[in-house]
Amino acid sequence: MDKIYLDYAATTPLDSRVLDVMLPYFSNKFGNPSSVHRYGQQAEAAVDSARETVATVLNCHPDEIVFTSCGSESDNLALRGAAFPRRENTGAMRIITSKGEHHAVSKTAEQLEKYYGFKVEWLQLDSFGMVTPESVENVIAADASIVSVMYANNEIGTINPIQKIAEICHQHGVLFHSDAVQAGAYLPVDVQELGVDLLSLGGHKFYGPKGVGALYVRKGTPLLPMLTGGGQEFGQRAGTHNVPYIVGFAEALRLAAHERNERAIHVKPLRDQIIGTVLEQIPDTIVTGHLERRLPQHASFAFKNADGNLLLTLLDAAGFACSSGSACKTGNPEPSEVMAAIGLSPDWGLGSLRITLGEGTLPSHIEKLLNILPQLVQQSRELIQG
Repeated sequence: MDKIYLDYAATTPLDSRVLDVMLPYFSNKFGNPSSVHRYGQQAEAAVDSARETVATVLNCHPDEIVFTSCGSESDNLALRGAAFPRRENTGAMRIITSKGEHHAVSKTAEQLEKYYGFKVEWLQLDSFGMVTPESVENVIAADASIVSVMYANNEIGTINPIQKIAEICHQHGVLFHSDAVQAGAYLPVDVQELGVDLLSLGGHKFYGPKGVGALYVRKGTPLLPMLTGGGQEFGQRAGTHNVPYIVGFAEALRLAAHERNERAIHVKPLRDQIIGTVLEQIPDTIVTGHLERRLPQHASFAFKNADGNLLLTLLDAAGFACSSGSACKTGNPEPSEVMAAIGLSPDWGLGSLRITLGEGTLPSHIEKLLNILPQLVQQSRELIQG
C-alpha cells in the first residue's frame, strides 16, 4: 500500500506555490544581498519584500523581523540574546520556562544555567500540559531575565494562554518570549494581540522550506547577537542571506495566514474522528493535552502498558507515518519530559502516540488508520509483556 503521512507536526511538504517563488533565486537571481551591484540589489529587494510580508502577517515593523536558519535558532537567539543584556542592564539572573518546552528552549535554558550562571525556574504544567497564568504569577519577579512559554505544544497540541502570560510578565517588567513554531500553521500570530516581546517561527511547519526561520524582536528589546560577523539582519544575526529560503518562508507564512480558516476546517473534523474512535475502541487509553484548547490538526494519546516506539514501527510497517513522545536512550526507554510533566507514570507515558494531519490528509486515510490501529496497539502490548 502507499504510505500515508500523518506526521505534519514534524514537517510539512513544500507547497508548490512556495517553490515557484523560490526557484528564480537559485538561478538567474542569484546575487548576494550585501553586494552593491545590480545582482545584489535584486537579491536585497527580495529579502526586503519578504521581510515586509512577514511583518504584515505578524502586525509589526519590518525591522522587528530577524531571519534565521530555523525555529531552533530563533529560540536560541531569543533566550541567549535577551538574557545577557538583561543581566548586564538590570542584574536579572532568572530564566523562567517549563519542561514542556521544545528542547531548543529547555536545553538552552539548562546550558545558560550550567555554564553562564543563570538560574532556571521551571514552571509546572497542569494535567493538560498547559502553563497557567497562575503558575507564572507564582514565580515571577523583577529579578527574572526572561519568561519563555510556547504558544502551542508540539507533543500534545495544547494551546497556552499566551496573552494572559504576556500581561503578567509586563506587569513585572520582564521580557516574554514564545516559541510559536507549532502554532504558525493554524493560529493567529499577531504580535500586538499576543503581547509578546519575542516570537519564534520555523518555515517547514507551514509548507515552507526547511532551514529557514524568523524571530520577531519588539523594537527597543536589547538583543545580543549569537552569530557575529557582518552587519546583516540589523546587526542581530550575521551571515549571508539565504535568499530563496527567505522568499519561500515569507510566501508560506502569507499563505498560512490567508488560508488559515480553510485549513483548520479541513483537518479538525478528521482529528475529532480520530480522538472519538480511539477512545471508544481502544481500552486503557487517554487523550494527552487539552481536549478543546488544542491545535486543530493534532491528536495525541497515551496507551497503558504499550511501547510507543514499537507502535511506531508497527505503524510504519503497515504504511503509516506517525510519531511518539517517548525516547529510547541506550536501551533504557523513558517517557518524554512532557509525559512526566503532566503526571503520567511510565506504564502510561511510554505508550504515547502523536497523529498530526495536514493538507494532504484524506478521510480515507483516517478510515484506514482507524481500521488497523486497535490491533496494532494490542500487538504492541502483547509484545512487551512477553
